Amino acid sequence: MAHYLDNLAGRVVVLGLSGGVDSAVAAILLKDAGATVHALHMTNWDDDDGYCTAAADLQDARAVCERLDIPLHHVNFAREYRERVFEHFLGEYRRGRTPNPDVLCNREIKFGEFRRHAARLGGELLATGHYARTATIDGEPALLKAVDAGKDQSYFLHAVAADALAQTVFPLGDLRKTDVRRLAHEHGLPVHDKKDSTGICFIGERPFREFLSRFVTAEPGPIRTPDGREVGTHAGLVHYTPGQRQGLAIGGRRDARDAPWYVVGKDVPNNVLIVDQGDSPLLYSDTLLAEDATWIGAAPAGLADGLRLCAKVRYRQPDQACTVLGTGGGRVRVRFDAPQRAVAPGQYVVFYDGERCLGGATIAETRRVPGEPPDRHHALSA
Repeated sequence: MAHYLDNLAGRVVVLGLSGGVDSAVAAILLKDAGATVHALHMTNWDDDDGYCTAAADLQDARAVCERLDIPLHHVNFAREYRERVFEHFLGEYRRGRTPNPDVLCNREIKFGEFRRHAARLGGELLATGHYARTATIDGEPALLKAVDAGKDQSYFLHAVAADALAQTVFPLGDLRKTDVRRLAHEHGLPVHDKKDSTGICFIGERPFREFLSRFVTAEPGPIRTPDGREVGTHAGLVHYTPGQRQGLAIGGRRDARDAPWYVVGKDVPNNVLIVDQGDSPLLYSDTLLAEDATWIGAAPAGLADGLRLCAKVRYRQPDQACTVLGTGGGRVRVRFDAPQRAVAPGQYVVFYDGERCLGGATIAETRRVPGEPPDRHHALSA
């Protein structure tokens, strides 16, 4: 059992119960640790259009609570989600960027509104089914990677406030997904073989382009090569992101070589999508500028002079060695040792010191690597 579950006997823990297998097993572990567990199911999206699984998830949460004899509470944060997460999500797309709403959802809803509601229920601590760990380092709350590197979710938790982490338990932090499935099956949970959710609720399994077009005007325009040749028409810049290959509808051309086309940039003011073929050098950057940096606790010492850390520019990417320089006003400049492929403005760069997640920032722009494409062994983008 994880060491942070050792002192939970008799304490009231409010668990975010989604209706999936991860949070259900978290409930088992909390009960085994002697905690008094209350489950809280959140509804964050209330459009019943057949794609969002919120209603089915609530029924699954009820079935789990009946099986484990845990009281279930239900709260609707749909208004708060739209105001604090979804509007930002749409705003980023209108700017031509590629947002990640899960980070804001964690900070504003799951560890913001949820935390306040849990306190009203008498909760001393809150818990979720995230794959991550907490610790106290030099007297301060810290966020650590999960043991299961393939499921680690610290990337999405980097903006959660330190005081919220100090009151949070992540029961799955020391487990692997295979262990979680096994425990669920052994305890006869009705969700033991439930498929993992992917993406975010309001999109569900629907076609993303169709959904986004309901909220953001998509103006078609030209697709051009870096030297200005027009090779097609795009359906609206909001539908494309750096490194994208699918959906370009550029057929075989006599004036082009036989190699796949990729999005390498956007000219937003002129509504032009820029593409190139093959492993274009325009796909790579070795420096990025990021804004709105958030740190778990105080900003790390030495940031103003340049700090050697590791970073990820996308979920599940291997750690990338870099130098991080604070430039004031919540802005940072990140210079990577190895060029990075298809870095997308609007996504997050998240910083690590070994197993410890320090915080992150929103990618604002990138700087290209001049010359030929780097060797693939030195440009990790997994």
